[in-house]
Amino acid sequence: MAELQQTQILPADFIKAAGETYLGDLSSAVGGIKGLDMSKLYGNQFVAGQSQLQGQAEGLASGLGGYQPYLQAAGQNLGPTAYQQYMSPYQQDVMDTTLSQFDIQAQKGMQPLADNAIRSGAFGGAREGVQRAEYQSNSDMNRAALQANLLNQGYGQAQNMAQNQFANQINLGQQNQQMLGSQIAGLSTLGAQQQAQTQAGLTANQQLAYQQGYQPLQAANAYGAGVTGLIAGYPGRTEMQQTPSPTALQTGLGAASTLAGIYKAFNPSPGNIFKIG
Repeated sequence: MAELQQTQILPADFIKAAGETYLGDLSSAVGGIKGLDMSKLYGNQFVAGQSQLQGQAEGLASGLGGYQPYLQAAGQNLGPTAYQQYMSPYQQDVMDTTLSQFDIQAQKGMQPLADNAIRSGAFGGAREGVQRAEYQSNSDMNRAALQANLLNQGYGQAQNMAQNQFANQINLGQQNQQMLGSQIAGLSTLGAQQQAQTQAGLTANQQLAYQQGYQPLQAANAYGAGVTGLIAGYPGRTEMQQTPSPTALQTGLGAASTLAGIYKAFNPSPGNIFKIG
């Protein structure tokens, strides 16, 4: 009857040693990963905070409502009496001088009336009185008109100055806010760039810490890939061999040999007999 034999052929010893080394490295690396403090790899320490320039911009932002003093100053140039502070201190002197000159000239205009009345023989009469009254009335009206014109000119100039000052205060407030806004925008832009640069450094530090923590495992995996390639190139295997059954002749010869051995054991040859005594 045929016999089935199994033969196992193992990989070379150097491959076995490499595999055992890999398993040791892998076990050690996995143990190190389990013991990692994740707070050293992740957390707020890797997030860039507000930069100094951004802080300055935030501080200036509170001044964006600082136009109130300009509005208050502008408000002083509104209202029915706002013009008074811009009236020229020499306004009254100018009026007095102008009206005084007007009175002198008006007084001079009375003399021709007297001269005409004398020539016509009506001096001191009713006709002269009427002419003097009409002249004085016209003169008074002209004087009042002149005074009103002078007052109006002074008022107009003062009113224009008050309005200009109001506009100037408003413009100053707007310009102040625009300049402040531009300053805040500039600081914010530079601050954001500064923060981004800091964040890039923190991110690089985090990546380095991560690589340092996982480097043993990565190295073990790379080593294991090489070992796997060796095992694939020199695989172990199992062979099966079948031994054929003995023939009838082999069986007969074997039986004859066995019988001959038994016969010799019980029938020794004379040369093999030992004599005793």
